[in-house]
Amino acid sequence: MLNWHQIDTVLLDMDGTLLDLNFDNHFWQTFVPLKFAELHGLTIEEAKQQLIPRFKAMEGRLEWYCLDYWTEQLALNIAELKLEVAGLIAVHPHVTEFLEAVRASGKRLLLVTNAHRDSLNLKMEKTCLQVFFDQIISSHDFGLAKEQAGFWQALQDAHLFDKQRCLLVDDSVSVLASAQAFGIAHLVSISKPDSTAPSKLITDFPAVEDFRALTLGL
Repeated sequence: MLNWHQIDTVLLDMDGTLLDLNFDNHFWQTFVPLKFAELHGLTIEEAKQQLIPRFKAMEGRLEWYCLDYWTEQLALNIAELKLEVAGLIAVHPHVTEFLEAVRASGKRLLLVTNAHRDSLNLKMEKTCLQVFFDQIISSHDFGLAKEQAGFWQALQDAHLFDKQRCLLVDDSVSVLASAQAFGIAHLVSISKPDSTAPSKLITDFPAVEDFRALTLGL
């Protein structure tokens, strides 16, 4: 259980944290390879063999999250393709109740995501979660991914929070490690970001499977 009396600002990731990562995993692992295969006359397996190393090389960098970058690189309109499978966008269980409890507590609530603004806008349109947040921040606003040195300082400079009284909830261990190195005091991981996949074993940070555990004591 968190000591909520020590927390003034809550920073929440979006994909895999508030939203089911099944959408993104299906999109990048299945749907994009399918469309790439159709474009180039390849089998799905051949397409994946070409795409997976290219995706892997960009992990943790802003380009990995940039729809414009992949549209140019793959000659596919990534933003339009996302619309085709947008029916898979879903909010994790108990997220809305948690957001309502944070708002009722009077704490400051920021959405901090690596998602490109086009993807972010689509997901807010589908989920209407934007009504809960004081600010919605994309790492593209700063030109740095959350994993990269300098992101958290840029975020603090722009949005003025006390890192000793700040909570970050994120499904990415590498993002949490970056925030920890900056000095954010309260860090929690999500162990089941994708509802269709098994829970992950998280050893480096406190972890919860869903937001009911975090709502206690609010």
